[in-house]
Amino acid sequence: MGRLKRLLIIFIPLVILLQSIDQLNLLDWSWQLLAAFRWTALLGLAFYGSKRGNLTYWIMLSMFIGAEIGYDFPAFGVQLNVLSMIFMKLIKAVIAPLVIGTLVVGIAGHSDMKQVGRMGIKALIYFEVVTTLALIIGLFAINWTQAGAGIIQPANMKADLPQVAPQNWQDILLHSFPENIAKSIADGQVLQVVVFAIIFSIGLLMLHEDKRRPMLDFCESLSETMFKFTNVIMYFAPFGVAGAMAYTI
Repeated sequence: MGRLKRLLIIFIPLVILLQSIDQLNLLDWSWQLLAAFRWTALLGLAFYGSKRGNLTYWIMLSMFIGAEIGYDFPAFGVQLNVLSMIFMKLIKAVIAPLVIGTLVVGIAGHSDMKQVGRMGIKALIYFEVVTTLALIIGLFAINWTQAGAGIIQPANMKADLPQVAPQNWQDILLHSFPENIAKSIADGQVLQVVVFAIIFSIGLLMLHEDKRRPMLDFCESLSETMFKFTNVIMYFAPFGVAGAMAYTI
C-alpha cells in the first residue's frame, strides 16, 4: 500500500497537469487518452480506499467518480439521478421518528421542568447564533467566490416557480400546529412534528412514573434505532453523491 500511495502522489498531479494543458489548448491530446488517465487515477484511489479509506473518503471519491461519469457518459449519468433521489428519500424517512424519539426522551426524561426550560432556552440561543453565523459564512462565500457566474443554465432551470399565496402571521402560526400527526409526517412538516413531540413530552411528564416509563423506554429505543438506521443509510451516501454529481455534470 505504501508503494501505491507513492504512485498516486506522483500520478494524480500528472493527470491534473495533462488535463490543464489540454484545457489551455497548449497541446492536442487525444480525448480517449486523457479519459484513460483520469479513470486510472480514480481506480487507483478506489483500490487504495478499499484497504484504508473510511466513509468520508468514499463520499469524497464518489464526487469525482460521479463527475467523471457525467462528463464521459452524459446519457448514462442522467439515469443515475435515481440514486440521489433514493438517498434523499431515505434521509427524509429518518427525520420524523428521530425528532419524536429524541425530543420525548430529552424532555420527558427529566423530572425537573425548570431544568428542561433552561435547556430549551440555551438550545434556542445556540440554534439562533449558529444559524446566523452559517448564513453570514454562506453569503460571504458566494459573494466572494462568485460560484456559478457565467454558467449557461439549461432551459428547464428557468421554468416559472409555482405561485404561492401570501401568508399573514395568523396563517404561519396556525400552520405550526398539527391537526393529524400522521399527515404531518407524510407531508414532511417538521415544525408540526416538533410541536407535537414537545406537547406529547409535557403530557408524558405529567404522568406517574409507572405510566410514563413504558412510553419513555419505547421512545428511547426508537431514537437509538433511528440513529443506527441513519448509520445504515450513510453507507449508501457514496452512491447517492455519485449519482447526483453524474446527473448535475
